[in-house]
Amino acid sequence: MDRRESAAEVFDALGERYEELFGEVPAQLEALDWLAERLAPGARVLDVGSGTGRPTAERLVRAGCAVTGVDVSAAMVETARARVPGARFEQADVRTYAPPAPGTYDAVCSFFPLLVMDQPEIAAALERMASWVAPGGYLVLATVPGDIRGLDIEWMGHPVTVSSLSTDEHLRRLTAHGLEVLHHHTAPFRPADPLAPPEEHLFCYARRPARAVTAPAPAPTAGPGTGPEAFRPGG
Repeated sequence: MDRRESAAEVFDALGERYEELFGEVPAQLEALDWLAERLAPGARVLDVGSGTGRPTAERLVRAGCAVTGVDVSAAMVETARARVPGARFEQADVRTYAPPAPGTYDAVCSFFPLLVMDQPEIAAALERMASWVAPGGYLVLATVPGDIRGLDIEWMGHPVTVSSLSTDEHLRRLTAHGLEVLHHHTAPFRPADPLAPPEEHLFCYARRPARAVTAPAPAPTAGPGTGPEAFRPGG
């Protein structure tokens, strides 16, 4: 069997061709509009699998967000830095990327970066990304769902091994990692290239609830009416 290519090798080779075919996925653009409406100016956003920087980083920078993009492909990172100078990009793998601290980001975007890895790695990546979302923040992801492990295929002319999790398993794991799934749906997409077959995409919008913080109790007084303070949202 031919040697399977890594995600870095595939996307180094594809370069801008990937954006030509996958830069205008309607459901992804809808997800970005939904997210941008909910983020305040200056919100910290991590774009996992940032590719050429378009459309995700570009749209969120335009919305006033402070965007960091990470991608395993050096070629993609170089292109993104040129195309979206308002964001910060670095070559990094979601499996090993280390943010400044847990809960660093007001939003994490993950549009299709988890397919060229094994199922346990996908599960671990979901847990890692969820941990990076600040209280009150969002995780928006898209993938090709299915209970698939170690499937050898040819994609865009490249031999790769792909895996995924079912829709129910994605939702279960996001919930288990402390996120509330606000919405999910599947949508078909047909790239304009015979080397890229039609795909069924799963989109999930999730949020980490804001922490409930107990306000300090007031100092005792001689008068009536003293008692515990109510909980209030924080974070």
